[in-house]
Amino acid sequence: MARLLYVGSHAMEDPTRAGLVFVYANGAKEAGHNPVIALAGDGVLLMKDTIAANTVPVGWPSVKELMAASISQATPIHV
Repeated sequence: MARLLYVGSHAMEDPTRAGLVFVYANGAKEAGHNPVIALAGDGVLLMKDTIAANTVPVGWPSVKELMAASISQATPIHV
């Protein structure tokens, strides 16, 4: 099992990049690894419920839903 750090620094200005950190971390967790998410810069804004709900990456659910999946898998999120 690898311990992986995913750093997100995007929010509403680039919704697909904002969602990638959660998609990658969720996939790593499902593959048996130990991901950790760090939000920096504009990525910190995703911790606001309204912004996360309205940030929708192309082809994926909203960041709020992706983040909920990360939280339910006990993936640490550092801000």
